[in-house]
Amino acid sequence: MKDLSLFGGAPVRTAPFPSWPVFDESEERALVDVTRSGQWWRYSLGSATAEAGEADAGGGSKVAGFQEAFARAQGARFGIACSSGMAALEVGLKALGVGAGDEVVVPPYTFIATATAPMVLGATPVFADVELDTLNLCPENLERAITPRTRAIVPVHFAGGAANMEAILGIAARHGLPVVEDAAHAHGARWNGQGLGSLGACGAFSFQASKNMTAGEGGLILTNDAALAELCESYVWVGRKAGRPWYEHHRAGWNYRMTEFQGAILIEQLKRLETQNRTRRANAVYLNERLSAIPGIHPLRIPAYAAEHSFHIYIFRFDATEFGLSRSNFLEALAAEGIPCSSGYAHPLYRNPLFQTPGLAGRYADCASQCPHAERACGEMVWLEHRLLLGTRDDMNDIVRAARKIFENRNCWAA
Repeated sequence: MKDLSLFGGAPVRTAPFPSWPVFDESEERALVDVTRSGQWWRYSLGSATAEAGEADAGGGSKVAGFQEAFARAQGARFGIACSSGMAALEVGLKALGVGAGDEVVVPPYTFIATATAPMVLGATPVFADVELDTLNLCPENLERAITPRTRAIVPVHFAGGAANMEAILGIAARHGLPVVEDAAHAHGARWNGQGLGSLGACGAFSFQASKNMTAGEGGLILTNDAALAELCESYVWVGRKAGRPWYEHHRAGWNYRMTEFQGAILIEQLKRLETQNRTRRANAVYLNERLSAIPGIHPLRIPAYAAEHSFHIYIFRFDATEFGLSRSNFLEALAAEGIPCSSGYAHPLYRNPLFQTPGLAGRYADCASQCPHAERACGEMVWLEHRLLLGTRDDMNDIVRAARKIFENRNCWAA
């Protein structure tokens, strides 16, 4: 019993893991350059519809340069920078014609923005269950969720692992529906070598503080459709239109622009992304091999099409019966051994108070029975932040040692 730090023993680890965000003098210089320029906001309307590779289209704007570079990195023709990942989803759905009375199929194991983006447009999110071993939208459940009122499908590339896009795009094509990829976790990740966010009608990214590249906040829409890119840009720019007078507005839009400061930081963050993702993947594969040898610990499956995973979160399923300890006790003990960890989402989206209000409760009353994998995921998953995966092999060994130490002392709680 004394071996465990929780009960007075020495912890496996006292040294900190890598911190986040990662930055150096390049971000500092970029911010100083923008500050001194006095051009804190000069993103040119129309630059988003320039083909990837036409870096001069933004007239020197950091935002224009970033959206072009990010689109090129993900293999898309156009990038439209905006204020957040939710704004990216909202604008993409609006540009595809989603509105009042429509339905949008989304998974229930994800951040709330995936569901609220259609809601603020007047549409209804319809929840389709996830695969328990990937946490991504299950194609069979997706197809069952489609109705005559369905207007779009939003798969989430959860934790940075590609969803089954072959199946999802096939279902979407049969039903004549656009796919909006929620790629908020998927910077630099790919499906069969193709950049996530570039496969559907459009894709949405987030640069919020926890993401694999960040400016504190920010978002971006990717698309290969020039007309859709132009429409998305107009919505981001309060309904303005390239080449028209500044105070001429063609549609009801939002002020969802990104600042030059954010664009400057993200240009530098993008330069590190590929190397950081390689480190994350190598360490995740190593953890998968070693943690899976411990009874009750089951790392998520990485399908062949998702090999280029960004590992925004490292996740394993914890089987309390097999391990011989409750998840809450395991998490408490793991943290005490010096390994930052969490249980992830406390409940699926449809259990949020938002969906329990009188006007919505009836609509989502049957979700628990229809989404058993999401229910289980909320009770069984263990999350580790992606910053841990930027550590050394010794750091990964500490994670394994801590988990094994808890397993070997699992009977202490019964003592």
